[in-house]
Amino acid sequence: MSHIRYEIVEHDGGWAYKLGDVFSETHPTHESALAAARDAAARQSLSGETRPIAYQDKSGRWHEEVAQGVDRPDVEIDDPAKGS
Repeated sequence: MSHIRYEIVEHDGGWAYKLGDVFSETHPTHESALAAARDAAARQSLSGETRPIAYQDKSGRWHEEVAQGVDRPDVEIDDPAKGS
């Protein structure tokens, strides 16, 4: 099982959650960014269809693989402002 970590951060005049180097939309408050991260984490636990996916890595190379619909990650939310 893979592990992902959303981090709550100040961003673009407000708050966001980020995964790696990717930021969510900006939220006006810390609490709304945290709620959005919790919602995203909950959606990560839902099973889906097994299907092919394509994605681009940070060096610009494209990859294709099959994503198993039942292979769901373990999700953590890191909120340094709240000490969690």
